[in-house]
Amino acid sequence: MLQSVPASLVLLFGATTVVTLLLFLNVVRNAGWTGWKIPALLIGWLAFQAALSLNGFYYTNPSEFPPRFPVLILIPFLAIILLFTTSKGRQFIDSLPLEKLTMLHIVRIPVELTLFGLFLHHAVPELMTFEGRNPDIFSGLTAPIVLWLFLWKGNIKRTGLLIWNLICLGLLINIVINAIFSAPFAFQKQAFDQPNIAVLFFPFSWLPSFVVPVVLFCHLASIRQLITGKSSGAVS
Repeated sequence: MLQSVPASLVLLFGATTVVTLLLFLNVVRNAGWTGWKIPALLIGWLAFQAALSLNGFYYTNPSEFPPRFPVLILIPFLAIILLFTTSKGRQFIDSLPLEKLTMLHIVRIPVELTLFGLFLHHAVPELMTFEGRNPDIFSGLTAPIVLWLFLWKGNIKRTGLLIWNLICLGLLINIVINAIFSAPFAFQKQAFDQPNIAVLFFPFSWLPSFVVPVVLFCHLASIRQLITGKSSGAVS
């Protein structure tokens, strides 16, 4: 673990990851996908990443080539691609409740608070925070408002909800790019004075390996539903 980071930040992000897991499992359960396989896969992946980061897999020689960073993100992103390119995967995506997909984005509030705390303790650069180049906290703060305006009032306003998802997807991509190029890997391009080292350590390795892919998937699933008109509920 990062010695310079207080236990409160570790607990905050650990709790954020658990809440992300529970909210996503709630999305899946509300779509009628019950059973043990999906929870087991997700918990197993979290445990695998925890074991790697606790054993120094990522922070040992991080600048070596080829970098070890793909181990953090490769499987989740391949899983997302598989879901969108297979008929069973698209059936799964279209069954997910749009309301629950939208609700999950509230986890971005504690994520951004964690990043700011990590910056104060010299574990990420300022550009990864809302004081730098990362306005992604907007997504978390507006998610409850979007739920009320576009979902809880009785109708899903397709255009408004689609625009919100596209904007927040852009904010997510922005911070992902900045985080990748700030990490102390062979391809680092910025933040050399304070690189993004937090993601190399437990539990913050769960951010790129789990939380970000889940948030990305929720946006992509919502956008697909809104474009194809296959979202549940009334759409106008």
